[in-house]
Amino acid sequence: MIQAHPDGATLAVRAQPNAKKSAVLGRHGEAIKIAITAPPEDGRANAALTEYLKTWLGVKRSQVVLLSGEKSRDKVFLIRGLTPAELTERVG
Repeated sequence: MIQAHPDGATLAVRAQPNAKKSAVLGRHGEAIKIAITAPPEDGRANAALTEYLKTWLGVKRSQVVLLSGEKSRDKVFLIRGLTPAELTERVG
């Protein structure tokens, strides 16, 4: 779920677009499942998920980068400037 990266740490996310409300739903295998209200069209769900992660983790927008999974529900985000231990603490 959380891996070390030269620029910080990565977080595996399972996205659930078109949800009634945005929320962390718990774990899904080796990922965190997050519901997002935005539809999976024109990158809107990815943008909403990035904003949600920024707020949830208490980091700046520039620290959250989508590394893989642009067109998939399974995504990997880079959280710049946080160690895997710091990210694990914030994720809970």
